[in-house]
Amino acid sequence: MASLYVHVPFCPTLCPYCDFHVVRRGPGWVEAYLKRLKEEAQRLNEVHPEPLTTLYLGGGTPSYLKDRELVELFQALPWRPEAGAEVTLEANPGTLNPERLALLKDLGVTRLSLGVQSFQDRVLRFLGRAHGRKGALKAVEWALEGGFRVSLDLILGLPMQEVEKDLKEAASLGVGHVSAYTLQVEKGTPFALLGVKEDPEREAWAMERAGEILEEAGLVRYEVSNFARPGEEARHNLAYWRNGFWLALGPGATGQYPGTAPVYALRRTNPPLPRWLLGEPPQEEAIPPLEHAKESLMLGLRLREGVDVEAVEGRTGLSLWPRLQPAAASLAEEGLLQVEGPRLRPTRRAFPLLHQVVLRLWEALED
Repeated sequence: MASLYVHVPFCPTLCPYCDFHVVRRGPGWVEAYLKRLKEEAQRLNEVHPEPLTTLYLGGGTPSYLKDRELVELFQALPWRPEAGAEVTLEANPGTLNPERLALLKDLGVTRLSLGVQSFQDRVLRFLGRAHGRKGALKAVEWALEGGFRVSLDLILGLPMQEVEKDLKEAASLGVGHVSAYTLQVEKGTPFALLGVKEDPEREAWAMERAGEILEEAGLVRYEVSNFARPGEEARHNLAYWRNGFWLALGPGATGQYPGTAPVYALRRTNPPLPRWLLGEPPQEEAIPPLEHAKESLMLGLRLREGVDVEAVEGRTGLSLWPRLQPAAASLAEEGLLQVEGPRLRPTRRAFPLLHQVVLRLWEALED
């Protein structure tokens, strides 16, 4: 249990495409949040006191908190990161300035995940973002000058967007990491209510161009939607994609914890902010060994490194490779997998077809 996720639900604006658990500031809400978070953290630390190798503060917009609130947030966490730990904070460009970045550095933040989404003003207006092109570029410049590892989030494939221009701009800034996504119009969001539609063909083309442009600039596609220079990969997110265990704090946060046989893992999800503030316990989902194996295939095949079936067998006690091998061999013949002993790696051609690849491997496990 060396990774911790902390959810900070407060946002300056609620973007029309967002379906995360986010809220605006209400009277006394941040104070109540910090008090409850400290209590939850102390209880969790009593059970899992191990030093952290990764800490991720997400949201919401953690950088939206005031200076004293940020200090209280870090003081509420009894864990001490190991030397060289990755401490990531999600931030919106409009919430940063040199003084704020100096505070974050003093608090131990090593990596910033910037929700830029685009460098084009009309795209940013469409997405309901509070910053513009100039603000985004300035935030990146300040963050790099401040000595942070910087990751940019981009949304690609939008109808009015010059996709290649955004990608080339991101690649030219000297950041070590880019996360490139396409628009997902989720039920109940303002975009869904307004009838905004996705364009699968344009999105597929945009992600293909992302691979070409970013990799040409030295940002290697190590996960379906994530590109990094060597050594700049998001270590915290790798804990998810490798289907490990991690701690979680805050409203709506989900953690994965070791189970007791015959259950492999327990996934605990906290309730939304109002119920979380009242102390309502998390919902708990038991993950049996076969379900863990299937999830490990699904998540691991998102990674360039693939998934080590032998390692999954060791964790679960299941015999998986005899059932998977024929399907894996067939997928390899079709150019969708590389089979290296019991390790399965996706090919470049497989990335847009991962859903079908995973389903075929899952069917083999069910036979």
